[in-house]
Amino acid sequence: MKISNRRSRRAATAVALGAVLALTATACGDDGSGAGGDKGADGSGKGKIVFWDNNGGVRTEAWKEIIADFEKANPEIKVEYVGIASTEYQSKVDTALQGGGLPDVGGVGAAMLAGFAAQGALEPLDERLAESSLDGKLNKDMVESLKAAGGGDDKLYSIPTSANNGVLYYRTDLFEKAGLEEPTTWERFFTAADKLTNKGKNEFGYTIRGGAGSIAQALDAMYGQSGITSFWDSSGEKTTVNDPKNVAALEKYAKLYKKVTPAADLNNDFTKMVAQWDSGTIGMLNHNLGSYQDHVKALGVDKFRGIPQPTGPGGKRVQVSNPVDGLGLFKSSKNKDAAWKFIEFATSKAENSKFNESAGQVPSNTDAAKDAWISKAEPTKLAADALSDGSTTIVQLPYYLPDWNTISKADNEPNFQKVLLGKMSAKEFLDTLAEQLNAAQEEWDQQKG
Repeated sequence: MKISNRRSRRAATAVALGAVLALTATACGDDGSGAGGDKGADGSGKGKIVFWDNNGGVRTEAWKEIIADFEKANPEIKVEYVGIASTEYQSKVDTALQGGGLPDVGGVGAAMLAGFAAQGALEPLDERLAESSLDGKLNKDMVESLKAAGGGDDKLYSIPTSANNGVLYYRTDLFEKAGLEEPTTWERFFTAADKLTNKGKNEFGYTIRGGAGSIAQALDAMYGQSGITSFWDSSGEKTTVNDPKNVAALEKYAKLYKKVTPAADLNNDFTKMVAQWDSGTIGMLNHNLGSYQDHVKALGVDKFRGIPQPTGPGGKRVQVSNPVDGLGLFKSSKNKDAAWKFIEFATSKAENSKFNESAGQVPSNTDAAKDAWISKAEPTKLAADALSDGSTTIVQLPYYLPDWNTISKADNEPNFQKVLLGKMSAKEFLDTLAEQLNAAQEEWDQQKG
């Protein structure tokens, strides 16, 4: 995998707080927690540590197994597990940063990394990693993705656990019946979307994401078709999102709505989109590795495949970055040595393999990525191969910008719906998005001096 990076950046100023949510006493961890400005301590390497799972409920069972394994191997350390829904996680951490109650260890993926690092909440982990059993055992591209997302000081604030790569799922039974070739190129994708649609029979070639989370999927389709390999131009100050090639790509993609997709797609988030695909007769779905097991339960393994995103110009595959997930050590921890032991254990070969087999994601531990289950979970194997065989270029999204989440969600998801409805042109949408991104980048450059 090639990662398109722009010049290095230093940490930003504090980001705005999310909504304030109350924290329970059990979530606080009396012996290992604090506020964002607390420098913490290495501690004895024993006692209790508190772990916040950033995808509680979905990954709770897997983490509890890993914690049980860890406590068996380290009887002098007890881990208190706190599962927090992914939609609430950032606001929980932001609240604790101001009022105290941070955990020792928490899930810290690329999308929220810059904000936490900018507030001085996370411990740099480069030295600990270099001196640990993990040194040389983690996927280099995942490590670099987290470094790039951390604010530009070239420090590692989160140890990668997995990559949840983008996948094109397609119904093999429907393709075979229609005599269609596998949608490995964008040209084949559009041909199949059209041919598999029969509105009178409620059959559609594709389901498009028009609700929450729509922007990242639209960007993926744009850059995949255009073949543009960097989010910023050569100056590093202007985004390429409104490049004429991207405008043309988005126009073509948006025209799929209602022509070859259900009308309900306008408001679909990933949950509704996945459920609709699993229960209906829709030819193709863009999502990530996380929904693979849902498809297996609904369709079995014989009616669908999950393959890397289609290739574009010159047979090259270009994708936007899917956030790498990881584990961060909070600076306020009073027991950093014990917390690091847990991070090191959780990303070791056996435990990282166990976690990612359950999640259906690409392991960060390179030894775990060789385990037998990878070959059995075909989408994961193909995604892992695409990330390592040089066939894929990743366009790094600017997670480091404090305004990124607001710009890519609240500010522009409603506008993308207008594009789908024909009430806003693709050019107007992308020019507006570009203007906001360029302003955010300029502000960032001013802040970092």
